[in-house]
Amino acid sequence: MTETPKRARRAGHGEDTIYWDAAKNRYVGAVSLGYAPNGKRRRPKVYGKTKTEVRTKIRDLKKEVQSGVRAPANYTVADAVNDWLERGLKGRDEKGTIGKNRSVADKHLIPFIGKAKLKDLTADDVDDWLDDRSEFLATRSLRDLLAILRRSIAHAQRRDKAARNVALLVTAPEGRPGRPSKALNLEQAKAVLVAARPSRLYAYLVLSFLGGVRTEEARPLTWDHVFLETKDGVPPHVAVWRSVRKHGDTKTRRSRRTVALPKMVVEVLEEHMRWQKQERASKGKDWSPKGLVFTTRSGEPLDAANVRRDFRKILARAARLPDFEPHFHEFKPEEWTTRETRTSFVSLLSDHGVPLETIALLVGHSSQTTTEVVYRKQLRPVITKGAEAMDVIFAENQEEGGACAPEEGDAGT
Repeated sequence: MTETPKRARRAGHGEDTIYWDAAKNRYVGAVSLGYAPNGKRRRPKVYGKTKTEVRTKIRDLKKEVQSGVRAPANYTVADAVNDWLERGLKGRDEKGTIGKNRSVADKHLIPFIGKAKLKDLTADDVDDWLDDRSEFLATRSLRDLLAILRRSIAHAQRRDKAARNVALLVTAPEGRPGRPSKALNLEQAKAVLVAARPSRLYAYLVLSFLGGVRTEEARPLTWDHVFLETKDGVPPHVAVWRSVRKHGDTKTRRSRRTVALPKMVVEVLEEHMRWQKQERASKGKDWSPKGLVFTTRSGEPLDAANVRRDFRKILARAARLPDFEPHFHEFKPEEWTTRETRTSFVSLLSDHGVPLETIALLVGHSSQTTTEVVYRKQLRPVITKGAEAMDVIFAENQEEGGACAPEEGDAGT
C-alpha cells in the first residue's frame, strides 16, 4: 500500500513564513513582529533569490528588532555623513570645522563608499577604501577621514539608523609622507619684512614673525587687546584672547595668552595705528566700527585667502631683492602659507637659544611636547627668553621710520 505524502504544514498565526512570489520572481519572507501601538499587526517582508537568503535576512531583521535598532534598508553611508555634517556639528564654525569636514568628505569619502548601504557596510569595505586613499593622502589625513566616518555612523546609531559602527574595527593605514613643516631663516625673514613695508600686511607680518601669533588670532585682533605703553610695570603686550573660530574662542585653553611685544612690533603697530586713523577718517561712515587692528580698506576683517595670496606676492618680491636673492635659491612662494610665519617664529627663537618650555608658552601650546612634535625640524637645544630675544634678533634690521602707507591691491581689496 502506497503511503500518501504529508502536506507541508501551514504556518500558524504569528509565525514567520517564506513563499514564492511569481510576480516579483523572488522568495518572500513575512516576519511576525507582534502589534504596533495602534493595534495593527507588524509583519514586514524581506526578499531574496533563495530561501536561504531570505532566512538570513529574517534572522538579521529580528536581531535588529531585539537590539532596538531598525536600520532603514536604503540608508546609505552618504546619508549618514550628510546627516552628521548637518545635525551633528551644531554650534561649530561653518567655514572652519564644518567646511573642512565637508570638503574632505565630498572629495575622499562620499564618491568612493557613499553609495553603500550603511547596514551592509563591513570592516573590509572600510579597510579597502582607506587602503585605496593611502596612495593619495598623508597618514594624518587618513586618520581624519576615518574619524569622519566613525562619527557619522555613531550619529546614525544615536538615531537608531545603524546597529553597529564597523569603522571602529578599522585602523587607518600609513599614507604618503605629510607636508613637511617649513620655516624662513633669519635672512629670509628680514627680506620678507623689507618687501612687505609698502603693503597693508606689513604690521600683520611683523606681529606674526616677532610675536608668534596665529593667523586666525591676528585677523580678529582688536585695538582694545593691544597695549603699546608700559603701565604699572607691565610692558607693552598683546592679549591673544580671540580667534576666528566659532564664538571667538582660541584653538585651546592654553592658546588664550598675553604676550609681551618686542620694541620693533610696538613701533610698527604705533605707526600702523596712526595710519589707520587717517584712513578711517577719510572713509567716514563707510568704515566698519569693529575696531580691528588689521582690516580691508573699509575696516572689515581680512579674508584668509586674500591674506595668503598677498603673502605669497610679498615672498616673490622678497626673493627678487638684490641684497637677499642668494638666500632664496630654488624658493617657491606658492608652496608657502601664512601659518609658516609662526613656524619661523619658533625656529628663530630656537636658533637664538630660547628654551623649549618658553617657546611653548609663547605660542600657546598645551605642552612643550606639542611644540617639539609640530616644530621638531625647527628646534634645537637651548637656554634663554621671548620678546627680548626678538629685539636682539631683529636689531640689525630695524631702520628709521615705521609702517609705510600700503600699496593698492594688498590684503582684502
